Amino acid sequence: MNSTTEKRRTLLIVEDDPALQKQMRWAFDACDTVVADDRESAINQLRKHEPAVVTMDLGLPPAPDDVSEGFKLLREMLALAPDTKVIVLTGQHDRENAVKAVGLGAYDFFAKPFEPELLSLTIDRAFRMHDLQRENARLAALEAGPLSGLLTRDPGMLKICRTIEKLASASVTVALLGESGTGKEILARALHVLSPRARERFVAINCAAIPDTLLESELFGYEKGAFTGAVKQTPGKIETAHGGTLFLDEIGDLPLALQAKLLRFLQERRIERIGGRDEIPVDVRIVCATHRDLKAQIRSGHFREDLYYRLAEIVVEIPPLRDREGDAALLAHAFAQRFARDNGRRTPVLAEDALSAIEAHKWPGNVRELENCIKRAVIMADGDCITAADLGLQVPDDDLEHLNLRAVREEAERNAVLKVIARTNGNIARAAEILGISRPSLYDLLGRFGLKKENVS
Repeated sequence: MNSTTEKRRTLLIVEDDPALQKQMRWAFDACDTVVADDRESAINQLRKHEPAVVTMDLGLPPAPDDVSEGFKLLREMLALAPDTKVIVLTGQHDRENAVKAVGLGAYDFFAKPFEPELLSLTIDRAFRMHDLQRENARLAALEAGPLSGLLTRDPGMLKICRTIEKLASASVTVALLGESGTGKEILARALHVLSPRARERFVAINCAAIPDTLLESELFGYEKGAFTGAVKQTPGKIETAHGGTLFLDEIGDLPLALQAKLLRFLQERRIERIGGRDEIPVDVRIVCATHRDLKAQIRSGHFREDLYYRLAEIVVEIPPLRDREGDAALLAHAFAQRFARDNGRRTPVLAEDALSAIEAHKWPGNVRELENCIKRAVIMADGDCITAADLGLQVPDDDLEHLNLRAVREEAERNAVLKVIARTNGNIARAAEILGISRPSLYDLLGRFGLKKENVS
């Protein structure tokens, strides 16, 4: 969502009794409730608000004692919005129609008269089911695409994914900057797969993993007899990637002598093999990555500034796992499922202390460290539950009660009221205006928070 504040979930109430409508809106005020009193208005509200959950009475006008209009509405709603969770309200002993409604695709049924607290639990469960199915659909869509290897819910990482999609078709060199294990190669491959070069090769070389004496021949190739052991003509990685994409991983570790040769290639788009005299034109897109601070290396004389600007026409900075809100737990579940499947075991459950430890850990090795940690725990855990001890992580002094949204919201409201009352020196009219509420509402808040009215004016 683009809004800075999270939008409350929308509940559609289809009920033709005005008094019951009012009662339900009051009972379910944690949601943004919209109401409808007949089939036509219900369809209009469904199209306008796209609610995740609907409660509906089967007996609707023009014949409230007949359920045919209700079943017609149920079929229409599920045809228009099949993911919507519809909770059907039936008569006390009308089990036959309740079963029929579920058979048509209703999420659940509830007998009238109902207990608001019990129906509220069913509505909350329906919202959670809708959210879960929507998330599963999103992840399934990702698995079918070039960014399938990068699971994330973090807004910053999702923005980076959209940036990669935009850059893929552009003819620019891209520098991916981020700590080791953050997924730089996955993004580099996505740039290739989404580009017009997708049918040609994606060639990767790790500049830090190959000794300096061999790196030049790996990149540029060599002619037969160029040096001892050069028994045949061998194209280098740059030449092999002709028409496709060359991924230079850990470019910050490239020796200065090779930096000059790479710069010349980027300027002229031609290479010479070691021991050769012919210039070979190569059409290749360059994507590079490093965990090093290239600008600091430029200042220290370890990286050429002119090469940096050739390689970093577009820079994408990838945040570490510790800065991706919620991603550690999401990835932990995915890795547990994958490694259990690979090892022929049932998927283990991550205990609450394990999830708390995962969320609190800083993960200096990022996704790669988390992956290894979960793999080890899946293999070594005795039962079907992975604990913080299985992960080798420390449980933080954390209380889930602090994450209760109602409590968090109430604390924020209390702090805001106290701050504004202090700023306005107890002037209720001015404080209400700043808070954007009425004076009676402010008095209600003061009463709820135990603040005496006589202390303000």
